[in-house]
Amino acid sequence: MTDLDTRVAPPHAPLPRRAVPALLGYAAVRALGLAVLGVWSAARGKSAYTLLTARWDSLWYTRVAELGYGYEVRLPNGDVHSDLAFFPLLPWLERLLHAVTPLSYAGAGLVVSLLASLAAAAGIFAVAERVYGTRTGICAVLLWAVLPVGIVQSMAYSESLFTALAAWSLYAVLTGRWVSAGVLAALAGLTRPVGAAVVAAVWTAGVISFVRERGAKHTPGALPLLYAPLWRRALGMLLAPLGAAAYVLWVGHRTGKGPLGYLDVQAGWRNGFDGGYAFGRFVADKFTSFPAALAGLGLIIGIALLIWLYVTGVRDRQPVELLVYTGVVLALALCASSYFGSKPRLLMPAFPVLLPLARALARLRPPRSALVTAGAAAAAAVYGAFWLNGSGPP
Repeated sequence: MTDLDTRVAPPHAPLPRRAVPALLGYAAVRALGLAVLGVWSAARGKSAYTLLTARWDSLWYTRVAELGYGYEVRLPNGDVHSDLAFFPLLPWLERLLHAVTPLSYAGAGLVVSLLASLAAAAGIFAVAERVYGTRTGICAVLLWAVLPVGIVQSMAYSESLFTALAAWSLYAVLTGRWVSAGVLAALAGLTRPVGAAVVAAVWTAGVISFVRERGAKHTPGALPLLYAPLWRRALGMLLAPLGAAAYVLWVGHRTGKGPLGYLDVQAGWRNGFDGGYAFGRFVADKFTSFPAALAGLGLIIGIALLIWLYVTGVRDRQPVELLVYTGVVLALALCASSYFGSKPRLLMPAFPVLLPLARALARLRPPRSALVTAGAAAAAAVYGAFWLNGSGPP
């Protein structure tokens, strides 16, 4: 018996075997997206490989992998863009793969991202299957694959790597593997600032387990609850924040600005947490002209959909660790003053918000479900190619 209640008993077949249909479907969607990107890019005289490996953040990660930290760009307006804003796990893996293979640093980043995306898909399946069953698990993976900005999952970015670590940490909590959950949360904290969401989920689940156990012990006639040993839960909670804490403290030491030095680094990129004020102004400004007003309306509808899906998850009584994780990811993405064009990809790790849609898709008859998924995959492939050949993810 595990530490936290779940609704679906795990099937007898091993998890890797159960995940095969989900992974095959995911690979097919991503292959379609890459094929369309290749054709679209060639028609425009661009290299799909360059778009995936050598633009925007991927250049910063590659530079860190090759040369280490210490590079910064000073802009005319006084802003300072420092590579210390980028967490180290992806560059470390790029450096490792470059050292043991003939791949360039950029190629290593692409391979890491592709493998991490498969690991993320498997983790999403494991979490969704654990809570709602196999069909919902497969549908959750496919929905994550067909996100409009799903092409980022195949770029040399850190979103896929982070999502893989977060999903498997959440699965470890759901199945009572606290030490594994803590280690994976620590690695997620070395990947992106939003690693705080995984830490919050592990800590919330741990505290609830302590409270429930204590309550059962002091309730006459209550059946004893079977939890992992206290030291395992405590160790998992202790390990969870170490990755993010170590990097933030190292940045503070390197910059000479103490524990809050990382916030100064982010401020140089004009990244901060303002409760959504800047994003609200950005949306409101869209209504100053007619064509832009349509984009503003679309943004409002998108945010409303996210909130509705999250509330639906609460009403469906999703496990609390999933709700906490999703809530923190949504809050950090929507309430930060970062570049607004990056928000769709920042929301990508919030995969539990897709579970209500996955349940609805799973209830459809297989032919209709396949038709919906195929249509969404085609639309995502075309949009991803158009997006990456245009403004793309900053």
